[in-house]
Amino acid sequence: MKFSDIQDFEADSTGGPIKLSAHQGKAVVLYFYPKDNTPGCTTEGMEFRDLAAKFARAGAVIYGASRDSLKSHQNFKAKLELPFELIADPDETLCELFGVMKLKNMYGKQVRGVERSTFVFDADGKPVREWRGVKAPGHAAEVLEFLKTLK
Repeated sequence: MKFSDIQDFEADSTGGPIKLSAHQGKAVVLYFYPKDNTPGCTTEGMEFRDLAAKFARAGAVIYGASRDSLKSHQNFKAKLELPFELIADPDETLCELFGVMKLKNMYGKQVRGVERSTFVFDADGKPVREWRGVKAPGHAAEVLEFLKTLK
C-alpha cells in the first residue's frame, strides 16, 4: 500500500488507543524511528519536543512510533519529557502499513529495521507529505515549516 492510499489507522500508544480519524480538524504528524534511547532517536524526539508548542499552534498533533514496547516508550517519554504520545508497534503492523521496514547495514551485517520516516496527514485526515530515510538533526523544524504551508 502506498502512503497516499492510507485512510485511517489504529494503534496503541502511551496515552491509550489512538485512531487517525479521531483527529478531524487537526493535522497529524507521525514519525517512525528505530529504537528508544539511541542517539539519533533521542535527538529526533528532543527536537519534536522542543517544537511541540509550535506544532500545536500550527494545528497539529505529533506521534512517534517504533517497534519498542509500551513500557520502553513510557520510560523514554518520561526521560525526555516528551509532551506527545509514542506508539508501540512490536508486531510491526503500523510499520508494514507505512512501508518503513527496510534492510539496513549495521557493522557489516544486514539487519531488518525501521527506516526513519515521517508522514503528515492534513486536518481532513488526507495523507499530504512523506519523508523517508530522514536524518534526525533539523528534521522536526523542516516538518513544522511544511505544516505552515497547509493553512
